[in-house]
Amino acid sequence: MKALVYHGPGSKAWEEVPDPRIQKPTDVIVRIDTTTICGTDLHILKGDVPAVTEGRILGHEGVGTVTEVGSAVSTVAVGDRVLLSCVSACGACSYCHQGLYAHCLADEGASGIGWIFGHLIDGTQAELVRVPFADNSVYKLPEGVSDEAAVMLSDILPTSFEIGVRYGKVKPGDVVAVVGSGPIGLAAMMTATLYGAARIIALDLDANRLEQALSFGATDAVNSGDPDWREQVLAMTDGLGVDVAIEAVGIPATFDACTTIIRPGGTIANVGVHGAPVELQLQDLWIMDIAITMGLVSTSTTPMLLKLVAQHKLAAEKFATHHFTLDEMMDAYDTFERAAETKALKVVISR
Repeated sequence: MKALVYHGPGSKAWEEVPDPRIQKPTDVIVRIDTTTICGTDLHILKGDVPAVTEGRILGHEGVGTVTEVGSAVSTVAVGDRVLLSCVSACGACSYCHQGLYAHCLADEGASGIGWIFGHLIDGTQAELVRVPFADNSVYKLPEGVSDEAAVMLSDILPTSFEIGVRYGKVKPGDVVAVVGSGPIGLAAMMTATLYGAARIIALDLDANRLEQALSFGATDAVNSGDPDWREQVLAMTDGLGVDVAIEAVGIPATFDACTTIIRPGGTIANVGVHGAPVELQLQDLWIMDIAITMGLVSTSTTPMLLKLVAQHKLAAEKFATHHFTLDEMMDAYDTFERAAETKALKVVISR
């Protein structure tokens, strides 16, 4: 088969590799029908995730058709159309029993790490993929849910909802600022509406993404390149700051921005993947009674979000702005890497 293979920082190739095979009774093999590229893949290519070794097939998002099942798999069968979760869960360890699948203790890749696709084992940017713990890590897709909508449930929607909205403790009437209007930030805006946020303020340097944000649930948009951007945000509150600030980029400047607009008693929810240390101004923050949260998605909310997508309550397909075939994988990466120029949100790559 062909797959997108990582060859060290800055190097990748779409090339021939051996087909995956069943290794454990709980595995399935899935033919990838649709996949996409995540900002985390770009972090990997920058060398920000050293656990990813040369020769690894990248990708952790996908929709496909089951072609082979292990002897212990009971929830899916050959021919089923399925959504692949970005986090794999054995379903039996202590963390899985808590619904904290991100820290699954099963011996697959590394104990205590649920994100294994395209990280610790071969991923979904390929024609075929081996899926461990299939009974707990794939979801049969209902009729009427398109591939391009379903693939957004592999990662960005549950990530933004769980780590941004839930960890941020968004509640009805809150003013929420989302710093970064890329796919993760837009997904946070879309799902913050589920919890009744009164005002959702999008911040970004890119005017196109700020315009997009207004169609994804944002009520207001602020260009963070403006000299008075902070004053604009504070003017949309009672002057004390926002109730929840969601960091959706993963660089020191955006995290620091969150700390300057949060109100006393508020919550900063860090969703972005950081590749460098962030300085925390505790000498200023300790007196503000704020909470700072962070985490890796557990995808425990995927079944609920899938129901909302199936009932057209979440327009997940709106994230798909560019379409490619699997053989155009390198072109898809080029488009996604130049998102500011190409105006790409998510590139959808299909068979």
